[in-house]
Amino acid sequence: MAIDPSVAFQPISIAVLTISDTRTLQDDKSGDTLASRITQSGHQLADRAIVTDDISAISDQILAWASRGGIDAVITTGGTGLTGRDVTPEALRQIMDKEIEGFGEAFRWISWQKIGTSAMQSRAMACVV
Repeated sequence: MAIDPSVAFQPISIAVLTISDTRTLQDDKSGDTLASRITQSGHQLADRAIVTDDISAISDQILAWASRGGIDAVITTGGTGLTGRDVTPEALRQIMDKEIEGFGEAFRWISWQKIGTSAMQSRAMACVV
C-alpha cells in the first residue's frame, strides 16, 4: 500500500540512542547520520545520547525518555550484533509492552540488498514501550 498523499504530513519527535563502549558525540557517525536524516525528513530531533553496551544503561535511558513525554519514538543504533557485548535486544525485551515483529525481517531484507548475507548478523528489532 502506497502512502496516501491526501493525508497531511505529521512530524514526530524522535530521540536517538547510540549504544557503544567506544563512541562519543564527537565520533558517533551513525548517530550523526540518524539525527541528520530525522531533521531533513521534517521531524524533530528530541534528544540524543550515548550509553554503553549495558542492559540497565540502555533500558534506563529509554524509560527516562518514555516517562518524560514529548518523545514519540526512539531510534537506537548499535548493540544488535552477535558478540557478548551486544545486548540491545535483551534490554528492549525487558521493557517492551509489544514487539513489532515484522520490523526485524524488513530491516534484514533491506540490509540484504546492500550487504548480502552479513545482514543475518543483525538482531534488529522494534517494540512499543
